[in-house]
Amino acid sequence: MKNLLPFIALSFFITSCISFKTFSEIEDRYANLRISHKVIEIQNSFFKEKIDSLKMDLKIKNKRLDSVFKSLIKTKNNLSKLKIDYQSLLSKSDIDIKARIKQNNALLDSLNIKQRELNIGLTRVKELERILKEKEIKLKLLKKSLSDALLNFKGNGLTVEEKNGKVYVSMENKLLFNSGSWTIGKEGKKAIKQLSSVLAKNPEINILIEGHTDNVQYSGDGLIKDNWDLSTKRATAIVKLLLSNKNIVPQNLTAAGKGEFFPIASNNNEKGRASNRRIEVILTPQLDAITELINNIN
Repeated sequence: MKNLLPFIALSFFITSCISFKTFSEIEDRYANLRISHKVIEIQNSFFKEKIDSLKMDLKIKNKRLDSVFKSLIKTKNNLSKLKIDYQSLLSKSDIDIKARIKQNNALLDSLNIKQRELNIGLTRVKELERILKEKEIKLKLLKKSLSDALLNFKGNGLTVEEKNGKVYVSMENKLLFNSGSWTIGKEGKKAIKQLSSVLAKNPEINILIEGHTDNVQYSGDGLIKDNWDLSTKRATAIVKLLLSNKNIVPQNLTAAGKGEFFPIASNNNEKGRASNRRIEVILTPQLDAITELINNIN
């Protein structure tokens, strides 16, 4: 405005010298200039506000950028730490994995050894089952052979039975001995010789001869003092007669006196006492092979 005053003053000064038309033109131009000036002022104000807004926005963005930058630095530091930790963990994991692989290999070796031992054990168990089955079959055949050989003596106090993996030949003393005697009678010798012929064909069988009496105490004199002595003498007499067969292995024979202590019937009547006065021949398969297999399994 200050720049316009001289112009205005000059205009008034020369008004009298300028035509009305020229003055009007000048006045119009002045009005237009004022309007342009006002528009420029408005535009300046608008642009100033716009610049202030942009500055504020820039300030905010700078703050955000600064925050993002700090976060980025922190993240970068964390990443570096994670890389270090990862390398350490990787190294440690590698050691642990190697240790576990070593342990697993040792365990596998142990399992392989156990598997081989188990396979060997199973093979031995199968062999044991085969041997037991074989011996069971032989026992049944032995029982049948004995039953057939002693058929004529059955009903005279002689029985043959199989139980608990053994064959029992029981002979009452009336078939073998006179009362109080350990001398085998004629019929008894026949029965024992028939028995020996079967036993001679089975050299793998252990033979236990047991003498039994009733509970009536021995009243004789001489070498026999009581039922223990009598039962032992009778068992020994059977063993000696069996050994007259040269095909019987002496090492397979055992004589035992049991006295009156293993009755199979009541001693309160004569029938029961007659049953208790007996010789029992107990035939057992030799178990050396079985025992060896069991020991190897263990």
